[in-house]
Amino acid sequence: MNRFAEQIEAEIISNKRVGAYHHIVLSVGRIASNVRPGNFVAISVGGPNSSMVLRRAFAIYRAIGREDGIGYIELVIAPHGQGSTWFASLPQGEKVDLVGPLGTAFGIPTEPVRALLVGGGYGSAPLFGLSEVLKNRGCRVDMILGASSSGKIYAPLEGKRSVSSLTITTDDGSAGIHGKVTDVLPKIIEENQIEIVYSCGPMAMLAAITAITSTKNVIHQCAIEESMACGIGVCMTCVIPIRGEDGIIKMRRSCIEGPVVDGDSVIWDSKRKIPEGTWGA
Repeated sequence: MNRFAEQIEAEIISNKRVGAYHHIVLSVGRIASNVRPGNFVAISVGGPNSSMVLRRAFAIYRAIGREDGIGYIELVIAPHGQGSTWFASLPQGEKVDLVGPLGTAFGIPTEPVRALLVGGGYGSAPLFGLSEVLKNRGCRVDMILGASSSGKIYAPLEGKRSVSSLTITTDDGSAGIHGKVTDVLPKIIEENQIEIVYSCGPMAMLAAITAITSTKNVIHQCAIEESMACGIGVCMTCVIPIRGEDGIIKMRRSCIEGPVVDGDSVIWDSKRKIPEGTWGA
């Protein structure tokens, strides 16, 4: 588990609906100063009498920490399941049991590079904070945001302000280019001489991006969106097959060894089964 992780009671400072999503700000104290792009929090959902025992994991959109110990984190959630719907319904002033920051973070280059951020749906939220860090390192940052429809593109205006160029794609053509992020990815990599791709979104999208970056000698770091039931490595529901530098495949917990991983190391076609040759299988 992330060595900076703490369990606290976090107060909801604001909860606003933004299109198809909810933007929630939590007061978390000193935890905010230890957040890095790619980290997430695990929140106990349903209230004290809930039958939902396991926590729910939510990626951190942005963190603001101050030297006096006051700090805030921002989350963007899509109220789909029972747990996220309950969380999205909470008003300002309510408190939640939170553990964080958790997981690995995106690797930040020591020298300026040409970076491309690719986000799918609300999965794009963690990329905005990453963009700020990369620009502070002198990197050129381009972005592709994709979703099924225009209403599910999160914060396109913020995206446009925060990067050198923004390309939007939608499956139904209601905004930007009609198609998927991978339809425009090869051209943008070539035209902007991209050296590293950072991505966050559905697993199928991450796999498709890896298939492209692996043929273009471009590094691909992705934040895995595998289902996490606890967020602290206990339940083992989020394991994915990862090939190590020694060539050995091992089942890794995406909440501990991830969520950020090297796209080329993931066995994407495993279809939630243990691949043949996996260590210990």
